[in-house]
Amino acid sequence: MRSPLLRKFRILFASVVFIGFFIVFADFKSIIPVKYLNILLYLQFVPSALKYFDLKSMVSVGFIVVILLTLLSGRTYCSFLCPLGIGQDLFSRIGGRIRRKFRRYGFKKTHTVIRYTLLAATLIVTMIWGLYLLTLLDPYSIFGRFMTYFGKPAVIEINNFIAGILHKFDVYSLDHITITGFKLLAYSVPAAFFLLIGSLSLAKGRLYCNMICPVGTLLGLFSKVSVLRIKFDESKCTRCGRCSLGCKSSCIDFLQPNVDVSRCVDCFNCIDICPEKALSYGFVKIKRKSEAPKPADTDKRKFIAGTILLLLGLPQLLRAQDKKAPVPKKASTVRENKTSPVCPPGAGSISDFNKECTACSLCITICPNKVLQPAWVEYGIAGMMQPVMNYHKGFCAYNCTKCTDICPTYALRPLALEAKKLTQLGKVNFIKDNCIVKTEKTACGACSEACPTKAVYMIPYEGNLLIPETNTEICIGCGHCEFACPVTPYKAIYVDGNPVHLAAKKPVNVQSDKPAPSEFPF
Repeated sequence: MRSPLLRKFRILFASVVFIGFFIVFADFKSIIPVKYLNILLYLQFVPSALKYFDLKSMVSVGFIVVILLTLLSGRTYCSFLCPLGIGQDLFSRIGGRIRRKFRRYGFKKTHTVIRYTLLAATLIVTMIWGLYLLTLLDPYSIFGRFMTYFGKPAVIEINNFIAGILHKFDVYSLDHITITGFKLLAYSVPAAFFLLIGSLSLAKGRLYCNMICPVGTLLGLFSKVSVLRIKFDESKCTRCGRCSLGCKSSCIDFLQPNVDVSRCVDCFNCIDICPEKALSYGFVKIKRKSEAPKPADTDKRKFIAGTILLLLGLPQLLRAQDKKAPVPKKASTVRENKTSPVCPPGAGSISDFNKECTACSLCITICPNKVLQPAWVEYGIAGMMQPVMNYHKGFCAYNCTKCTDICPTYALRPLALEAKKLTQLGKVNFIKDNCIVKTEKTACGACSEACPTKAVYMIPYEGNLLIPETNTEICIGCGHCEFACPVTPYKAIYVDGNPVHLAAKKPVNVQSDKPAPSEFPF
């Protein structure tokens, strides 16, 4: 096929996919149902592979579909389905607009040693030490982190700017949304990757995709035996070199002539730019034995690839969600003795969660209460940027299972709502010496008011004062009480995580899910 419609179809299809992923991460009102989000996530290679090896279910074979697609059509995944790859195309096009020479790529020899070394290192590190290197290099996770840390806040800022203008004219169709930030260091890795990949894309096209990305390298191995690929018609080729200058993968050697199919991402720019129509996309012809090239020895390599080390996320430096609670007169003095972090519902255990989470940040961006924050050292080095519950920033809504519904790797297993309500993420602890009922002789009860299971309740203290008491058997570790507590810098009541999630006893009196109180009786 030599039709210029191939390139137009690729641009149209990729645009729809990219816009879809942009909306997934920028949807701060959770308008899109989870079932539609899963359609996009199904064909993301690394999340799908991790989910499959965990579930051993044919429901999670998106990565196998990608491999079969690659065997049929080459690396179309990188140009049609990978949000980071599509983003690179966008940047390379912008680079061409800025400076014309950026569009002149030319043939470059393949970085064979670097590519396969990174691919092998990713596999070995993943098998021995866990997903740390995989999550750092996985293209989907890189894109997800960038959108969570920069893209979504930018969209909210635009919304707030427009809302501010409309409110001056008494139009309230848009609400002002509070932006919940992360620790400053958490932004360093997404920013570094944005600068690296963005600059490479502006000037060098698909250099990151074809030199560093392990998913691209793996699919490149399969594409060497693909049925459909870019082909030269030597009788028509005039060796003008335009195809080579326009190839953002730098994989066309027009002097040979030859296309390095392990790097070709089927963008079809070469077909569109060739004035002689010497390039086409179609079935490869079986050559005679005398013409057959030396067999490649790369078929023995079978790797599951993934992204670079994942950002350095810190959960708690910026201020928590605004609360209208009066500030106590005295600062608390007893430090919270947290022995274990609280991992999200559906994780089962911290160790299992750390092995399977790619830190794509999708659960962080979809969490309505912003209780999920990127970890720094809570899980150790191997768990950097994976989501952790931060009850100083928010609380886990009693009737919410969004994070378990959306997780693409099955690191957070789907939970029925009733099962989630009995899953004990951690246990409540009360520090009497921090409570303002004792330190300031002031009535409070914020923690009891917020607790949905009544694991925190009030008992007589002194005079007419009541003080909190806890029942760890029915506590589910949702963090309502910790978030509601007005004491700073150390809370008077907090949740200590369970390394392995337990089953809580069913409470007798359960409150409907409601926000933590913003006003307190003192």
